[in-house]
Amino acid sequence: MKVLYKMRQKMGVPKILNLIYPPVCGFCGKLNQDFLCPKCRKLLEKEAIFGVDNYIKINEAKTKFKEKNYILETLQNKNENLNIINNQNKIENQINNNLNNKKENRKKNRKKNTKKNEIAVQEYIAKYFDEHLYIFLYQGIIRKMILDYKFNEQSYLYKTFVNFLLKNKNFFEKLEKYDTIIPVPISNKRLKARGYNQSLLLAREISRSTNFNLKLQEDCLFKIKDIIEQSKLNKEERAKNIQGVYELFNEESLYNKKILLVDDIFTTGSTVNECSKVLRKAKPKTIGIFTIAKD
Repeated sequence: MKVLYKMRQKMGVPKILNLIYPPVCGFCGKLNQDFLCPKCRKLLEKEAIFGVDNYIKINEAKTKFKEKNYILETLQNKNENLNIINNQNKIENQINNNLNNKKENRKKNRKKNTKKNEIAVQEYIAKYFDEHLYIFLYQGIIRKMILDYKFNEQSYLYKTFVNFLLKNKNFFEKLEKYDTIIPVPISNKRLKARGYNQSLLLAREISRSTNFNLKLQEDCLFKIKDIIEQSKLNKEERAKNIQGVYELFNEESLYNKKILLVDDIFTTGSTVNECSKVLRKAKPKTIGIFTIAKD
């Protein structure tokens, strides 16, 4: 029986296994084909943010944020492409300090001012990716669900998350501009211990549940080193810890593609930024990030 249970976790929910382990709501455990009952769906709707964070390029800062004019002087003698990205931390800190109160107020009011089916949008300084799409903030019941999904062998929760995502038409349409979906990989050691890659389960379900051509590619991005868990480190340590742990293969298949990179949570963004940095070598047209939640 344990073998069948593990099969269901790794493979999704084939019909024959539904007879033995029927699909249930990821919240309350009641039988439900959508893995989310109507009552619990309403609860998730109250928690949902459906956020879109745009990561603008530094050389667009003058038009996007007029109060940051001083940054142009800082950048006059710098290459406004790769060098800016590589050396952006100091500049970004200056900007964030200048706008700290404004951003804090925006965070507090965003959920309150976001109507149902309306997308919340924020803009940030450039990373190696162009935008970040997420459904929830990483807190409360959502945090517990993700921890259960990731560490407590409740892999079936990917169905609950994706089925909820697909019900929001406006947010779902944000995915339609992408043609390739790639999960953030985990090391072989972590895969063996956990039994599944939580990001792959999400990416695979999104790919096969969409009604447009969103191709899942598992053969391009690999994690070649096992490192200290990012959750145990601070922001600076995370950025250093994650460097050089991913490798790109079959890069010709990603040329000029619109890539959606999938992970479970976004904390400092170090992991997805490093993955995006590696993916940029293939010269894709754009890279977006999707996570269940943002911390």
